[in-house]
Amino acid sequence: MTTFIRAINSEFAKLFTTRMWWILSLVLFLYIALLAGGLSWLFGGIQSGAITPTAGGGASAAPELDNLPSLIYSFASSVGYVFPVLLGALATTGEFRHQTLTPTFLANPRRVNVLGAKTVSMLIVGAGLGVVGLLASMGVGAIVLNSFDVDPALGDLDTWALAGRSILAMALWAAIGVGLGVLVPSQVASIVIVLAFTQFVEPLLRLASSFIEVTANIGKFLPGAASDALVGASFFTIASPASAVLEWWQGGLVLLAYAVVATVAGYFTSWKKDVT
Repeated sequence: MTTFIRAINSEFAKLFTTRMWWILSLVLFLYIALLAGGLSWLFGGIQSGAITPTAGGGASAAPELDNLPSLIYSFASSVGYVFPVLLGALATTGEFRHQTLTPTFLANPRRVNVLGAKTVSMLIVGAGLGVVGLLASMGVGAIVLNSFDVDPALGDLDTWALAGRSILAMALWAAIGVGLGVLVPSQVASIVIVLAFTQFVEPLLRLASSFIEVTANIGKFLPGAASDALVGASFFTIASPASAVLEWWQGGLVLLAYAVVATVAGYFTSWKKDVT
């Protein structure tokens, strides 16, 4: 147990002695703050009557008042999840790229412990990124909504339950990033996969699958859909409100399964190989 705790401390040291973690945290905060602030201003203004839509549909085109704060706050995970995935993947692929696995395995020959420590440390760091994202979405979103006299729902237990599930989702995404980095040791390839899948492939798959009931039932098991189900809200539901969704706990289990499968597969395909 002592060896495992030391391995976790070592993983934290590896991460926090680089600039990668705080740069991604800063970009995450600014990105979510911009999106949350902008859409809070738009939809809050429409619902309060301060902004009159010029297109057809009028104010009914905006989300329902009771759901708007949750939709705004969910940006922390529904959009920001790419950051813990990237951080987890970079933390793992960096070991292969800079050949730091050699001294790591010499200090701790039990490779399962090393990988387990990296996963645990990134779960914690991913949760921290979730807090950063929530500070941006809830902080900026609540201020803008309140400026339009729209209730930011900060006194509701459901809001804080959503915040807790968002942190859990971000932690699981970081674990998925670790698994991806082990499965695809090439840093460039893993970054391309993360960005291509999260920003283009999966959104298109989710949108396409929502039109037919059979494919919708399959699409709800995509990682992004499972994450949104775990959190309980997402702006993606505006584009496809009829999409099938999992229960929040089911979404969490699906995300966990992705992390476990990727990590186990990566362990047997690359982590156990000889390193120089």
